Amino acid sequence: MNDISIKIIDRNGEAHQVVAPTDMSMNLMEVIRSYELAEEGTIGVCGGMAMCASCQVYIISGAEKLKPMEAEEDAMLGEAFHVESNSRLGCQIPITEEINGLAVQLAPYP
Repeated sequence: MNDISIKIIDRNGEAHQVVAPTDMSMNLMEVIRSYELAEEGTIGVCGGMAMCASCQVYIISGAEKLKPMEAEEDAMLGEAFHVESNSRLGCQIPITEEINGLAVQLAPYP
């Protein structure tokens, strides 16, 4: 099992250094939920299908480690609130060894 480290800044501005397993097919949204870094019912509302943008994050550092955005994610961000140039959907970021050291901030919940 290879765990990676991710820095997540919650919606209150508090930074959390979390450890995420790479062998459980998780995505960033699921890690945020498992650490309870967002209020219940305000993240992953659609279950990780790129259909609600409740798991939107701002990539602070490590964007070059991420796979390019696919059409579904881009379309959802086109309809979301609080979108910035560094916005991504946490449900579309798989936990892999390549993203070790990623730093993100949770976008405000509409």
